[in-house]
Amino acid sequence: MTPEIELAFAAIREEYGRDSLARVDEMLEPQKQQRHQRHPLQKDTKWVLPGISQQPWHDPYGHPELAPVVTAFETAHATIKEELETAWAGRRSAFSDYEHYLQRQENWQALYLYRKGGLVEESAATVPTAYRVLKESAVDTELLCPLLECHFSTLLPGASIAPHCDLWNFSINLHLAVDIPEDCGITVAGETRAWEEGKTLLFDYSFEHEAWNRGTRPRTCLLMDLWHPETTVPERKALTVLITEIRKMMGEA
Repeated sequence: MTPEIELAFAAIREEYGRDSLARVDEMLEPQKQQRHQRHPLQKDTKWVLPGISQQPWHDPYGHPELAPVVTAFETAHATIKEELETAWAGRRSAFSDYEHYLQRQENWQALYLYRKGGLVEESAATVPTAYRVLKESAVDTELLCPLLECHFSTLLPGASIAPHCDLWNFSINLHLAVDIPEDCGITVAGETRAWEEGKTLLFDYSFEHEAWNRGTRPRTCLLMDLWHPETTVPERKALTVLITEIRKMMGEA
């Protein structure tokens, strides 16, 4: 670890207790990681925090910490959809090809609300309701994982996202189904589900997953990366420092 990481971890232990980062320490030690058998469908994820349940799909209302976020977005769905449709029709320049692990997909469009550790202020004028709900329910409450992002994800007709695992298991992905045509779906750890417009799906994307739009019009969900509810506050602080420093060393900051 770098001196910056070591100093930050020491400060967190001083505040929360010497054992508060035990799972993070274990994650960083390959010898200890070997004691914990990861799920076969998590084999390609890079970081696995020990002790996180190996559960691909979650009940969106099953975690008291996250339920207010779910309620807020589902309640605002109609307005969010209306504003998204206006943006898609009149402000297409606000959307961009989505880059996933440096791979760009022209048939996968994104409109970002949160990215690179902060809110995308330009989106406040484009999709004001989604921006406000995100800020109030997930950013101000520190439930959004600052290492990742929130964006409208639009799959054009015929588009698909190949099976893959995301980078780690200590955040969890929430989908608000904004505009859903027929013949769309998502598979996580071998179980396929469909989005229901106005409702949310919650899943652990360290498990292999894929999605597709075989319909005749775009499919749009609002995606947000939240802290996994089984992580603790000191772990979240430490993981933020850790990944941020790694990205700096890799020239990605």
